[in-house]
Amino acid sequence: MNKYDVIIIGAGAAGLSAATTATNTGHRVLVLDMGPHPARKVAVSGGGRCNITNMAADASRYFGENPNFVRGAIARVSPVDILNWMDAHDLAYTEKAPGQYFCASNATDVVNALIKDASSADIKYNHVVKSVEKQNNEFVVGANDTTYISKSLIVASGGVSCGVHGVSDIGYKIAKYFGHKIVPVRPALCAMAIDTPAPELMGISIDCEITIGREIIHDALLFTHFGIGGPAVYRASVRDISNGLVINMCPGIDIYELLRLAKHTNGRRSISNVLSEHIPMRLARYFGGGDMRNIADIRDAELKNIADTINRLKIAGRDIRLHNLASAEIVRGGVSTDLISSKTMESKICPGLFFASEVMDVAGDLGGFNLHWAWASGRIAGNNS
Repeated sequence: MNKYDVIIIGAGAAGLSAATTATNTGHRVLVLDMGPHPARKVAVSGGGRCNITNMAADASRYFGENPNFVRGAIARVSPVDILNWMDAHDLAYTEKAPGQYFCASNATDVVNALIKDASSADIKYNHVVKSVEKQNNEFVVGANDTTYISKSLIVASGGVSCGVHGVSDIGYKIAKYFGHKIVPVRPALCAMAIDTPAPELMGISIDCEITIGREIIHDALLFTHFGIGGPAVYRASVRDISNGLVINMCPGIDIYELLRLAKHTNGRRSISNVLSEHIPMRLARYFGGGDMRNIADIRDAELKNIADTINRLKIAGRDIRLHNLASAEIVRGGVSTDLISSKTMESKICPGLFFASEVMDVAGDLGGFNLHWAWASGRIAGNNS
């Protein structure tokens, strides 16, 4: 008989974590996954090294209509808890940057540990969920021409980003069917297409500051053939950029004062020659515009325009085109958290229905925050199902 205590849709980090906690409480658990393998996004996270968590995980590093929704979950499942989990499985980890932890071997070891933990659950791969209904206080799930029944249902199907690893909008459809609002999704943690600078800068990487409202992101920027990418841009993309952003390509240096000083102290140098001492030569030549005049012969107003482009490049929100969902690491948007309990991950309007991880309108910053949210929300949903 295809009857279970809990059915979980999605065998990713959240789904497997939920399966583990649910089976640990004595529940009979079924996990349905549309793909041939579990935790496919985990396997490629962090460049295959799996950025397991970040000690800076708090509400300020999560985005959506209600970023405070994550507070309780992160308090109950902390980064230290995840490191303890790694220790319990004899998985070594390394601190790539302050507070940012990666698996010391590879992501496959993390996936194997997740599967081992959830081994008491019945996991079925290549099972595409086609329908979900609720009858007589039980969920009736149709997948691969088979019907499964359970008292509780956990939707951990993820978002619709990174399609190469197999994604589905089934989680949004289920939530909408049971009366939940869907916040429109868009790509996040992705590159941006902009009109300036130019394609000839492709491959140049610089340290930069990106200002969005009152927040300043300090990280690396990479010029691409269609615009800009790199960690700084990925981090900017998950935030609200509707009002645009400002890029400082030479933090800590007032380029206008630098050029004015050079004009009065070493006026025979060219603009690009002066700039090349602080930014890559190819970038310096681009901003110099091929102008080989002595800097002493250039008006201050011209120097000011060049300096503002380097220190304060303004990009309007309407001019930013986020790269597509297929290449984005996550989405921003999803099932609104308004009608979901932050303590249990259970629907407030459909008892027994739970949500976990990226399917909800919770998007984390770059650096292990999204995977931590998967661990935390999955554990809590499984424990309360």
